Amino acid sequence: MAKVAEKVEKKLKFTKEQYLTWYESMLLMRKFEEKTGHLYVQQKIKGFCHLYIGQEAIVAGTVSATKKGDKHITAYRDHAHPIALGLHPKYVMAEMYAKITGCSKGKGGSMHIFSKEHGFVGGHGIVGGQVPLGAGIAFAEKYNGTDNVCVCSMGDGATRQGALHEAFNMAMNWKLPVVFVIENNQYAMGTSVERTSNVTELWKLGLAYDMPSKPVDGMTVEAVHEAMEEAVARARRGDGPTLLEIKTYRYKGHSMSDAQTYRTKEEVKEYQAQDPIEKVLDTLKKNKWIDEKGIEAIEEKVKALVDESVQFAEESPFPDPEELYKDVYMDKDYPYIKE
Repeated sequence: MAKVAEKVEKKLKFTKEQYLTWYESMLLMRKFEEKTGHLYVQQKIKGFCHLYIGQEAIVAGTVSATKKGDKHITAYRDHAHPIALGLHPKYVMAEMYAKITGCSKGKGGSMHIFSKEHGFVGGHGIVGGQVPLGAGIAFAEKYNGTDNVCVCSMGDGATRQGALHEAFNMAMNWKLPVVFVIENNQYAMGTSVERTSNVTELWKLGLAYDMPSKPVDGMTVEAVHEAMEEAVARARRGDGPTLLEIKTYRYKGHSMSDAQTYRTKEEVKEYQAQDPIEKVLDTLKKNKWIDEKGIEAIEEKVKALVDESVQFAEESPFPDPEELYKDVYMDKDYPYIKE
C-alpha cells in the first residue's frame, strides 16, 4: 500500500506537505471569516466588513508561490491575506474590534489591515486605489535593487478605474516587478461584469499594453500557484508585469449589509459545489495522506486559533484618546527627512 501511495505522490506536482499546508491555511481563513460574520451580527465588529469566504484558493496559491520579502497589496476584502502570510489572526481580530493591540492600532478596522513584518501593505478602502500603489511599490523594489515582487490584487469592479490603465502603462514601460491580480468574483458590489463592460474576459485588458495576461481557475489552488509561480519568475528576472484574471466566487454578500438580491441561491450552490477547500481535502483523502483523526486535529487547531483571536480582541483595551494625534504626520526623526 505504501508503494502504491508513493507512486501516486510522484505523479502529482505538489507534495503531501504542500497540500496539508494549503488545507490548514484555507480552513483557517474560512473559519476566521465565518466567526467574523457572526461577531458582526452581534455588533462586536462595526463599520464596513467584507468577507473572503469562497476565494481562499487565491491567497493560498499566491503565498505558496511567493517568498518572504515580496509585497502584497489589495483592496478592502483583506482579512485572509495577512493571515495566510503568517500574521497571527488575533491581531486582525483585534483590529476589527478597534483595539489598540490590532495590527493597525485599532485605527483602520476591517478595510485597513497592515503587517509590515509580513510584507502586507494593505488593505485599502478606495476602489482601485491600490493599483497605482502596487506599481509604485514594485518601482521601489526595482530602484533599491532587490529581487522582490509586488502582488497587487483588485476586484473586478476596480478594472473600471482610469488609474488602472495608467499603472499598467507605466509598469510595462518600466518593466516593473509586479503581478496584477484581478480577483474576479463576478460582481462589483451587486453589479455583474456583463452589465459594466463590453470586455467580459478581463485578462484581455492587459493585451493593450503587450502585458502577458491570462485567465486562471480561482477555485483550484494548484492552478493559482502555477500561474502565480510563472508570473513571479517573470517579474524577478526583470521581464516586467503579468496580469492574471483569477476567476472565483464569493459565497457571501459584497459586504455584511448586502441582501444579495442580484443573484439566485442556485447560482451560489453551483459555485459551492466547486469549493476549493473541499478539493484539497479530497486530494489528501484520495492519496491516503490524511485520515479522520488527522482532519479532526487540524479542525481543532484552527478552532483554537479562532477562539484565541476572539478572546484576545475581547480582552484588549481600546486606544487612549491621545492616539488620535499619533501617526498623523511623519516624525521629523524619520531617516529620509532632513532639516
